[in-house]
Amino acid sequence: MSESTHEVEIEGDRADLGAGAGIATGAVARRLGVSPTTLRSWDRRYGIGPAARQDGRHRRWTPVDVAMLERMCRLTAAGVPPAEAARAARDLSADAPGPPGPPAPAHGTPTGRALPLGDVRLECRGLSRAAVRLDAPLVDELLTSFVGEYGLVGAWEAVMMPTLRAVGRKWASSGDKYVEVEHLLSWHISSALRRVRPAPPRRTDAGPVLLACVPGEQHTLPIEALTAALGELGLPTRMFGAAVPVAALDEAARRTGPRAVVLWSQSRSTASRPLAQHIAAGSWGVKGARGSPEVMLAGPGWAGPPLPGIPRAHGLRDAVATLARLYGTAGTGPAALTCPGPDAEGT
Repeated sequence: MSESTHEVEIEGDRADLGAGAGIATGAVARRLGVSPTTLRSWDRRYGIGPAARQDGRHRRWTPVDVAMLERMCRLTAAGVPPAEAARAARDLSADAPGPPGPPAPAHGTPTGRALPLGDVRLECRGLSRAAVRLDAPLVDELLTSFVGEYGLVGAWEAVMMPTLRAVGRKWASSGDKYVEVEHLLSWHISSALRRVRPAPPRRTDAGPVLLACVPGEQHTLPIEALTAALGELGLPTRMFGAAVPVAALDEAARRTGPRAVVLWSQSRSTASRPLAQHIAAGSWGVKGARGSPEVMLAGPGWAGPPLPGIPRAHGLRDAVATLARLYGTAGTGPAALTCPGPDAEGT
């Protein structure tokens, strides 16, 4: 679509909002992040349609109609079957007073094609729909409920990671069209991970787990998840985030005397085998009582031949179990896994 055509379309939508005659189907679809075909299907199958039509044919959605559609979207995103969601949306619409006029449509949001999630659980589809609509409150609500129901590790492996991957694939294949969806979803996943309450610290003479992205690596969500999962076990951690320089890693190890160091790399371009060997060979402490860390490699960037003596984590649950054993615990506390999921290459 040319820029001039897009401007005409926007102006038409604004005219719809101000004319008092209701909003056209295309404008409503852009606002909600669903396709016009979906809206017509809901109208035909479930009676979720506009109260009035212009000239008896063209759908014109009033603020009350749009509010009903928003409830329908929220219910289906939460996993309610469409027919049941439609009944509930209609009932709520009949009972609730009409809301004030709707805000202007969020132009530039995706037009509603479902993300290609493949054969994954229903929760992923609900979360992706909420993210595509940029419905931040619902994304936040869903993530909190998933962590509460499945536990942090189960929610990460079975819902968060598959949905993030789907958004990433969509972004890569659509010319950056979905970048705002990925950013919103990532931010809320990070927020949900940080809301997980840690257990009381375990009494241990061992140093903490030091978690860091290798130099040049900006992807932090997987080690944020690992930090939160170790916190649920009461294990001490020091999280240093993205792109930590080698000198800073050395200094952090010297100052903290870590029991283990987790090095995260998303891509082979950032994974440095000499760096991993350098950290593993490091030591600290007074002469005669010097220590060195266990180094764990995490992330797809480390794929390839293994480094002797340096293990690689295959998924979050593997990383949690391995690190928990270093502290003499089996990892059966709050982070126990109750929701089977794919072997996510996320830590």
